[in-house]
Formats: sequence, structure tokens, C-alpha cells
Amino acid sequence: MRTIGVIGLGNMGRGMALSLARRGFAVLGTDAAAAARDALRGEGIEVVASAREIWASCDAVVLSLPTAEIVDAVVLGPEGPLKGARPGLLVIDTSTSHPDTTRRVAAALAPAGIDLVDAPVSGGPKGAHTATLTMVIGGSDEAVARAEPVLAAMSATRVHVGGVGAGHVTKIANNLLCAAHLLTAAEAVRMAREAGVAPERLLAGINAGSGRSGVTQVNFPTWVLTGAFDSGFTMKLMRKDVRLAESLIGALGLDLPVSAEVARLWRDSAEAVPDAEDFNRIVALQLDSAR
Repeated sequence: MRTIGVIGLGNMGRGMALSLARRGFAVLGTDAAAAARDALRGEGIEVVASAREIWASCDAVVLSLPTAEIVDAVVLGPEGPLKGARPGLLVIDTSTSHPDTTRRVAAALAPAGIDLVDAPVSGGPKGAHTATLTMVIGGSDEAVARAEPVLAAMSATRVHVGGVGAGHVTKIANNLLCAAHLLTAAEAVRMAREAGVAPERLLAGINAGSGRSGVTQVNFPTWVLTGAFDSGFTMKLMRKDVRLAESLIGALGLDLPVSAEVARLWRDSAEAVPDAEDFNRIVALQLDSAR
């Protein structure tokens, strides 16, 4: 497996394409936006204008797309792999998508002998460029084993969590927790600040105890307390992921009141914190200094 396609050349896809090339793969990229194609071409990666050329030329194709709807359209649309893919094609979906979409797409591809692995990622653009991403992976044992050399070229940590769709269930759960932790950590910081404890000292104490999380260990020190707010992941994207969690919870018929309140707060924050802002800006709901 030597020629890898990448469809979707935004912050994440571009970094993954470059990581694959550094590991010796021949990489072919495409994106709906000409500017994204031109940027990757400027890095020395071969770029084509349409997905049709990717499916016909590659042994495996990595998807890095913004929504489940776009994944569906790219894979099952008129330029999808069911019309002219290389035999034995492997599709690796690194997008944060809905597991129902993932399973439906996988079922449509299977009769053509095309395997799908869902491998959504954490680690942001920096992780994509440095091949230090974390992946939670759904797929058959055989398909995941085939995908391993490609996945290893893009990531530092990989956890196979179940069959097709399980990776996307796990990623939705992860991002729901991250969305909740940003809100609760901001409230804890505000409480401590009003009580006379500096945020930096508070976080040092929390991170030595049982209340720590990725948000207190990474997000607050890196992007919030520094005022940088440049993680590369937007409010729009996190709102989309929280809506995915809402949709999955609803489809399962579950009553999860804390998750419902997290979803409401993210949804209702749109006027105060626009979609284009860094997702860590949600802390502005409690911390005036974050505005």
C-alpha cells in the first residue's frame, strides 16, 4: 500500500498529507477549495481537481471532512469510489462524523470489496503536522490491520474500540466531555479567583488531584490563561460535535440531563461567542478576561 489519497485539505487534512509524505508514501490530495489545493501543492504534494481521480489512483484514501453530510456526499455521490475505484480500496475516515452515517456508508461500500475504517482524531493541526495525533478506531480486525501502516504514519496513539462506527461513537463522547469540561473548569476558575486563589495556582492543585482533565492540563495553560486562543479548532466545529452528541443521545432514547445542559449552553452561546472564534473561547461565559 504505497499511494494514499487525502480528500479534505484543511488544517487537519493538510497536516496528515504532509505526515504521510514524510513517511515515504506517495500522496495525492484534493479539496473542494482551490486555495486549499494550491497550499498543499506549494508544499510539494501532488494535487488533483476531483475526488474521482483520487479513488481511481490510490490504494487507500483518507477523508478529513467537516460533516457527516459531506462524507456521505463525497463517498456515495456521483464521483464516489463505487464508480471506478482501484480494487481492494481502503477508506479511512478521520472526520468527526455520525456513526449511523459511517455504518450506512460502510454497508454501501462492502459489496464492492471496499473496506471502511473510522479513525477520528484528537491533537489539532499541530498533531496532524507532527504525526502525534490520537486516533480512536472502528472497523473489523482485518481492515484495521491493513490500515495500520497508514494510521501509524499520522498518529502517535491508536486505540481500536470496536466495529465500524465505534470510533465515531467514542470521538463524540470524547468531545462531549471536552465541551463539558471547558464549562465546568471555567466555573471552577471563576469561583477560585473570587475566593482569592490565582488561576495558575488553582490549576496546579487540580492537576495534582482527581479533578484534573485534558482541559485543565492542556487547554487552560496553553490557550486560555495565555490569551492565545489559537488551537486551530473553532466554536463552529465544536458546536457541530455537540450537536452530533445530542443527535446520538436522542436516537438512543436516553435522558441525559447534564449533557442536555451542556448542549444548551454551547448552542445559546452563539451570540456571545461567534462560530469563527477558537473553541476555547467558550470560557468567556464565565471569565470576563477571556473576551
